[in-house]
Amino acid sequence: MASQSFASDYAPARDVPRAERNFFDLVGPALVEQPLAFLCGDREYRFGLTPERTVVRVHDPRVFDDMLTGGNLGLGEAYADGKIEVVHGTLEGLIVALIRADAEKYVRGNPLSMLRVAAIHLGNLLRSRERNVQAHYDLGAELFEACLDDSLAYSCGYAFSADDALADLQRQKFDRICRKLRLKPGERLLDIGCGFGGLLIHAAKHHGVRGIGITLSNVQLKRGKERLAAERLTDRIEIVFASHERLPAGPYDKIVSVGMFEHLKLGDYPTFFRNIKSALAPEGLGLVHTIGCATEHNPRDAFMQKYIFPGGRTPTLSELATNIERCDMPILDVENMVRHYAPTTRRWLENFQRNYHKLDHEKYDARFKRIWEYYLACGAAAATASPAALWQVLFANSHKLDTPFQRV
Repeated sequence: MASQSFASDYAPARDVPRAERNFFDLVGPALVEQPLAFLCGDREYRFGLTPERTVVRVHDPRVFDDMLTGGNLGLGEAYADGKIEVVHGTLEGLIVALIRADAEKYVRGNPLSMLRVAAIHLGNLLRSRERNVQAHYDLGAELFEACLDDSLAYSCGYAFSADDALADLQRQKFDRICRKLRLKPGERLLDIGCGFGGLLIHAAKHHGVRGIGITLSNVQLKRGKERLAAERLTDRIEIVFASHERLPAGPYDKIVSVGMFEHLKLGDYPTFFRNIKSALAPEGLGLVHTIGCATEHNPRDAFMQKYIFPGGRTPTLSELATNIERCDMPILDVENMVRHYAPTTRRWLENFQRNYHKLDHEKYDARFKRIWEYYLACGAAAATASPAALWQVLFANSHKLDTPFQRV
């Protein structure tokens, strides 16, 4: 059926709630090529020419006001509260369609919504980095075990195919990082923000390194130490509670940080890289793997700031490069791996939905479940259609280092 907007046979103007009318009058033309349909009572709005649309049932017309004044925060909370449901297709499909339609440009915050977003950012700013980190990573080991593979890696994998299993995505990511760092038996590796220790375990077992990992999460510290003991690696690998501001004594042959940099403020960047330079051996290599943005500016998403990563910040490539270069560390390789985040977060979502019944539903109630689903769907959608990036930046502590002709 041909694309339809508010001014259609399905929606007589006199019967339509004001918020619904405003949304489709304003955003409808931008949705014309997107495979979406909205069911609002006895009214239906269809967009795109394909019969395979993502179909969204709206239970409360105030959702449209929430979306126009709160953007992704409004939509995410509407989904969390059960005010909308996806009855055909996927939640990711809905978010992708809205991103491709550039729906955010139609958001017009009112004083109340703007004050609310400002309060979210202020609260995150006033809390310590440690508390912001723990707000996410100390939700419970059982939650992450429900989502992740046996490596407990909680960062973007590397795909040879969109259908790769999660364990393969993470193993392939670990292997590429180790090859980029040119790890050798007996070398000393520092992992800043080591999570549950997956990369360190892989590097020790497959490349013969000794290493230390640091984390600000009590859950990761406890579970990571248990994993080292189970793998009989406690004589070669150690995980400690520490910050990038005070790194364990070096020098280290190689330093890596995967999925931790996103939790730093812009003002933390100089200290982070200065400390890496000081801890690296004279001919050492470093690698930072971080969610980022491929635009000049990246406004912080209020939904993620409130519910998922309080205080998080995703850097531009120029911010990374500037701070690395100021420490006189030559950049050897840069890769934007964002496309690989889509299959990674899809596997996490599939695992979470499959394993949710095993979790404590008082601790992880129905609203939490929908917030977590929305978060993971946003991750896949952002990797597919937004200006998000996933930077891997490889650098050295010397300009005299021999480098291979081919990149990994």
